[in-house]
Amino acid sequence: MKRIVLVLIALIFVLAPYCPAPAASAKGSDEAEIKALEQRIADAANAKDPDAIMKNYLGGEGLFVFDVIPPRQYVGADAFHKNWEGFFGGFDGPITFENSDMIVESDGKMAFVHYMTHVAGKGKDGNPIDVKARVTDVLRKAKGKWLIVHEHVSVPVDLATGKADLASKP
Repeated sequence: MKRIVLVLIALIFVLAPYCPAPAASAKGSDEAEIKALEQRIADAANAKDPDAIMKNYLGGEGLFVFDVIPPRQYVGADAFHKNWEGFFGGFDGPITFENSDMIVESDGKMAFVHYMTHVAGKGKDGNPIDVKARVTDVLRKAKGKWLIVHEHVSVPVDLATGKADLASKP
């Protein structure tokens, strides 16, 4: 019995370096920094401030975004900045922009986060706007700062009608 235990312990030490590492998950500080970045975006959206929003994204032409607002994609920070301006221009008065169900994964250099966002307000036509969307962001850490390099915003679609599900309940 003692010999079997010793053999098992020896096998553990021999095989341990060959076992796959557990999946990368956000370290405490990375998770906190990324959640703070996403909150800065929400706060800036509530203030209708596209300049403050864009401070959280990669500048230049390296940024790539799929959004629910046409066109299909935005390439570069300038194009996405204009998207935010147009988005805010569709509201009359204040808006609320809230995130929930946020999950962050990071290896210290790259990260992704996914969450639900809820946007509400009054449209220029006076009708209420109330949209729930899914967001996935890919981030890269450069010079000690996390920046979004890719974003994908979507809503489920009812395939029978071809209409978006803006209430998006699980």
